[in-house]
Parts: sequence; C-alpha cells; structure tokens
Amino acid sequence: MSQTCAQLLLRLLEAYEVDTVFGIPGVHTIELYRALGEGPIRHITPRHEQGAGFMADGYARASGRPAACFIITGPGMTNIATAMGQALADSVPMLVISSVNRRNTLGRGQGRLHELPNQQQTLAGVSVFSHTLHDPAALPEIMARAFAIFRGARPGPVHIEIPIDLFDAPVADNLPRPIEVFPPAPAPAAIARAAEWLSQAERPLLLLGGGCVAAPEAARALVDRLQAPALTTINAKGVLGLDHPLDLGATMSLPAARALAADADIILALGTELGETDYDLVFDEGFHLNGRLIRVDIDPQQLGRNQCADLAMVADASETIAALLQALPERREADGRAVGTRQALALHKDPDLAPYVPLYATLQATLPNAILVGDSTGPVYAGNFLASLPTPRRWFNSATGYGTLGYGLPAALGAALACPEQPVVALVGDGGVQFVLGELGTARDLSYPVAVLIWNNQGYDEIRRYMAMHAVPQLGVDLTAPDFADLASAFNCRYRAVGNPASLGEALAQLGEETSPLLIEVDAAAWMSTLQ
Repeated sequence: MSQTCAQLLLRLLEAYEVDTVFGIPGVHTIELYRALGEGPIRHITPRHEQGAGFMADGYARASGRPAACFIITGPGMTNIATAMGQALADSVPMLVISSVNRRNTLGRGQGRLHELPNQQQTLAGVSVFSHTLHDPAALPEIMARAFAIFRGARPGPVHIEIPIDLFDAPVADNLPRPIEVFPPAPAPAAIARAAEWLSQAERPLLLLGGGCVAAPEAARALVDRLQAPALTTINAKGVLGLDHPLDLGATMSLPAARALAADADIILALGTELGETDYDLVFDEGFHLNGRLIRVDIDPQQLGRNQCADLAMVADASETIAALLQALPERREADGRAVGTRQALALHKDPDLAPYVPLYATLQATLPNAILVGDSTGPVYAGNFLASLPTPRRWFNSATGYGTLGYGLPAALGAALACPEQPVVALVGDGGVQFVLGELGTARDLSYPVAVLIWNNQGYDEIRRYMAMHAVPQLGVDLTAPDFADLASAFNCRYRAVGNPASLGEALAQLGEETSPLLIEVDAAAWMSTLQ
C-alpha cells in the first residue's frame, strides 16, 4: 500500500489540525491541489502570494493556530517573502509549503520555469528554518520539526520546499502519530530567586510581551499579586483586560513611562524581545533599566539581546507565570506609581494622539468585540498608545516589527476566517491599501462582513511629516488615491464616506447588516477640522 507525497502532506496537515490553506495554484503545484481536493482542508485564493502570507499571519494571530500556504516556485516565493519577514519579526507561526524545480535540475542554471539559483537559501533569511525535501519518507520528520517549533519554541515561518518530481512519488501508507510538544518550564532555582527578589522589591515593574497572550488570566493574577505597574507591548494588548488600573499600555517610548522604568528596582520581563519597535518608537535609545532585570524568554538567544539580564530563564512565559504565582507570598500593598504615571502620560491630551481618541471611542462603543487589524498608518500608530482591548489577539498590526505596508486588509481577512463570529476591522491608509487593492476581490469572494476603514490623507502622511521634521524635501509622498466609491462598486462592496465620529459610528453600525465587505473612507482633513 502506498500514497503520493502530496497525499501524505495533506494527511499530516490534518493530523496537526491545520484546517486552512492560502495559495494560488500554479503548474508546479497542481499535484498538491489534487490531494487537497480529496480532504476537508479549506483553500482560500488571494490575489497575490504576499496576500496569502498576510492572511496566514492574521489567521494565526487571531486564533493562535498556524495556517499553511501553498506557493509556487520562484516568483511565488519572492512574492510571499515580505509577509514571512513580518511574521518572523513578530514570532507568528506560518507554514509555507512550496514547490521547487526537479531534483536533477537544481542549481544548474538551465533557465527552467520559475528557476532561482537557490530558492531554499533565498527564503532561509525570512524563516525559522527552510528545508528542501529530497526523500518523501522524510516528510513526517520535517513536519514534526516545524510543529515542535510552533508549539515549543519561539515560532515563526517554516518553509518546506518539495521538488516537483516528488509530489506524485509513492511513499509508504503509514501516518506517524504527531508528537505532543510541551514548552520548556522554568528552573525551580530560578523561580525561587525571582520570587525572592520580587517579594523584596520596593518599586517592581512588569514588562509583558506577546509571549504572554496564551495566559491572560494568569498574567492578570500576577500583576494583581505584585501590585506592580505593567507596561504591555503592542502585541500584548488586551492581556490585562480592558482598562486594568495597573496597565500602562505600550507607552515605553514616552517620558513618563521611561522615568518609571528607570526608577524600578526589580523588573520582570516576560516574553518580550525588548526591541526598538516596542520600547524606542522615537528612535533615541532612551529606554533604560537601572534595576535588576529578571528576563524570561522561550528563545535562549533573545536573553542576550537589547538588555542584559541579572537573572535569565529559558522558559515559556505561561509556565513561568504559573510557577511564580505559587512561589510568591500574598498580595503586596498597592502604591500610587501607576496612577501617577498615567496622569503624567495624559495620552488623551497629547496633541499627536488627541485627534484619534474619538476614533477609538467610536470603535469601542459600536463594535466592542471587534478584532482590529492595522497597517502602517497614522490611526494605528496612535492606537498603539490609545487602544484598550478586553482580551488579547484583538489588536495587531504591521506598524511594529518588520513594519511593512499592505498588511492590514489581507491580515484582517485571515482574522475573519479564524474567528468568523467576531467583527473585524482593517485600519488602513490610502497609501498602504493601494499595495493590496486586489484583495478586495478576495474579501468579496469570502462574503464576510469585514470593515475596511481607509484613513485618506492623500498620500504617505507619516513620511511626509517625518521629512518636514528633518527638513527633507517632500518628494514621493503625495499620491492620488483612487475613487474608493467606484472601487467598492467594482468589487461589489458596500461604501460609506465619513468625516466625523458620529458618521463613523453610523457606518460601523451597518457592518453586520449584510455579508459583503464595507469600505469606510474617512476624510482625514475633514475629521481633523471637526475636532479643532
């Protein structure tokens, strides 16, 4: 008894509970589609392979489960590389299965269709690992490696390329049982020392990163036990719930939060890379920790980057929080540092943030359970400071990490596929959305009521203002946007034009009335004028 390599791949995906594949069929991948048509895994066709990667990214962030991408040789892989780079920067699991030319032609430079000199090497830089399959019998082992990383290490994109002459190659008809992976737990001696330091601290501080999103209840219990102010990164938004009194959000780039951090005597950093796009958004290297740093990360290499730890644990953040809760004494006395810092931050009065306060108030009032997926655009930059979410996995964007444009719309579609019971809003700019306008066709095909909120400021306004700040001629930043009303009509989408919070609320309230996507164009100039 035997099966083909392509059939084995689909059976392994099912065994690892992958239920969604994003991809565009090509002549080099049709055998994958023969096998795909035989099983229950659904296939979503984007309009570009970059969109496939962004959709898989949004699916994983919203659900916590990896999706797969089926991508053709050569241009398909270079198209998806940007999406893989964003997922790698933000530790998002993504399984990319690609074809590659026949084994006896690899590296020979014969001008074959879709040929690259070394496709595996090209994609290795945006992968946790990239592997070329030479023996179909080795596929279960390579898949086991991929899911061991997804479940027990710092996740990211995994690339497995299969030569086209192997897709229909016979392989034994036995399916190895998927391995069950438990993430690493902290060393008892390290927990004892950390608990001792934290219990004796006079001014403790918590830094909670995206590694904590799997254990929001435990994270809240730890913050309440320590009664310590907490700075939560952009990817950790919602971990402490809506408006937690000790949650200071992702304000690490602002003077008041930096003063709090510099004054802390013990800092506990859980599942955060302590990187620039969370802690230094003003790019002045002004975030300093003077107290003793306890650092927990599932990636041992990360423990040596950005900030030197006094106590470092290679461990899963959730396991560590659970162990600390057992080791720490009873609840500490409350202090006023969080209240004082919040008053000093005065986010709602900040002139750069204040125009966006009504936007997030309207979203919260109209769609309180929405997943908000952002591109690199002004409202998203502001929302990284302002937005407060009731649970994790409801706020993510490409304004952090790799910082690509074109992410918001396709990633929002991935989130809608992962969580069809929740409303989804894509927050995009008129410049960034033009990278991926074709994905409006995907949105129409899916028939999910996704809101695409387009902040139209006539070009790349963030770069325009940055140029002005540095006395650089404002070249290349003024764009002519398409007529979004006509565009919506062409894609059979609904359309609303708004210019103030009241009209935005009215538009958002219509989201669930039909299943078609809803384009909401916000005239940024009109919005700003109504708030002056």
